[in-house]
Amino acid sequence: MDFFPIFLNLRKRPCVVIGGGEVASRKIFLLLDAGALVTVFSPALGETIRKWSDEGKIKHVAQEFHPEMLEGCVLVIAATDDASVNRQVSEAAKARGIPVNVVDQPDLCTFIMPSIIDRSPITIAVSTGGRSPVLARLIRARLESMIPAGYGRLAGQVTTFREKVKQTFKHPPRRRQFWEEVLQGRIAELVYSGQDKAAEKALQERIDSADGNKPRIGEVYLVGGGPGDPDLLTFRALRLMQQADVVVYDRLVSPAVLELVRRDAERIYAGKERDNHALPQEDINHLLVRLAKEGKCVVRLKGGDPFIFGRGGEEIDTLAAEGIPFQVVPGITAAAGCAAYAGIPLTHRDYAQSVVFVTGHLQDGTVNLNWKALVQPDQTIVFYMGLHGVESICRELIKHGLPANMPAALVQQGTTRNQRVLTGDLSSLPEIVKQAKVKPPTLIIVGEVIKLHEKLKWFHPTPASGDQ
Repeated sequence: MDFFPIFLNLRKRPCVVIGGGEVASRKIFLLLDAGALVTVFSPALGETIRKWSDEGKIKHVAQEFHPEMLEGCVLVIAATDDASVNRQVSEAAKARGIPVNVVDQPDLCTFIMPSIIDRSPITIAVSTGGRSPVLARLIRARLESMIPAGYGRLAGQVTTFREKVKQTFKHPPRRRQFWEEVLQGRIAELVYSGQDKAAEKALQERIDSADGNKPRIGEVYLVGGGPGDPDLLTFRALRLMQQADVVVYDRLVSPAVLELVRRDAERIYAGKERDNHALPQEDINHLLVRLAKEGKCVVRLKGGDPFIFGRGGEEIDTLAAEGIPFQVVPGITAAAGCAAYAGIPLTHRDYAQSVVFVTGHLQDGTVNLNWKALVQPDQTIVFYMGLHGVESICRELIKHGLPANMPAALVQQGTTRNQRVLTGDLSSLPEIVKQAKVKPPTLIIVGEVIKLHEKLKWFHPTPASGDQ
């Protein structure tokens, strides 16, 4: 390796920065974050550093560089736009045995500044030896997406209970197994979701019952799988999909999203189509309870968001009644995702100041909706599951006051490579459905915002080979 990785304790220790511009400010920010006592030597200061000086966060000396400035400090950073000054700083620091970093000049450095992932007390540093800071930042960004923001708080929990666990599990392999279960399971997820007190209680209970025969209860995670594009999954959704013992998934979960589930996880299809339910809702509710009571980590994977026409509330109501721990992970609902990929803003200052989401699912052959509430000026209406009732929907909207030429759009398989967007108006939409042979899943969007589609459409999918 070109540089030896090391973490320095700079808290309340004197550090010197030569230079007062914005490049210097980025380095000073890191030093202050580490608790260092920073002195800046520069004839002039940029706006950010001047503000820190005025607030007393740093000490500023308005002088040109001379070597004596480095006496007594433990670390030096040169961040001027003068190459000769930077070289002088490097030589003076090396002569005094002080670690020195010269920004963007690794040949003058005795240490370099890595890209940092901060999950205090956990800190991860990424370095390319100064060869490609951009690549280091890209690697850091990838790691940021994989490491939950709550890792630092999780480390705090480990510290608090470390001695108790050591006393409970005398055998090191068993102790290691215990921590692996905690750090990858329900307790960790409680911390990630901000429920630190609940995590602390659960961890204490795990320790207290470590030698008992009480069966372990699993947990159910209601996870929103988004509208179809796997890139729209949340970090947390992806992490749980990779940890699940079993995944119970819906018809609206796209194959690309399902592909990201852990390979050895059991998969149970619980999809519902019109007049064809793989599992009745009540059976799904009891299935989740049974799987959790078997001690499994269960992901209930739903298209879109679990709480927007996803019947997630019914499922967690059963879980709560049975005493099963659960959490809900929101997803991008179909209306937001499909409209965005179709170039149709759901609200717009010139066209719509409100938006309403409605289920167009037919019951007993009728559409049971509050039409007066839907037919409001400057409002966008989004119908979920309305394709089979499109004729009734258009007829009722016109009957209750919307003009027959009100713009409307169909978005089929939105956000995926098979996305289709068809536009018309309330009078023409039913015929468009027939002529274009539109199939579910398709959203219906009604409102003046449809006029922006041609101008704002940006997503031009190319179906994969073999796609229909």
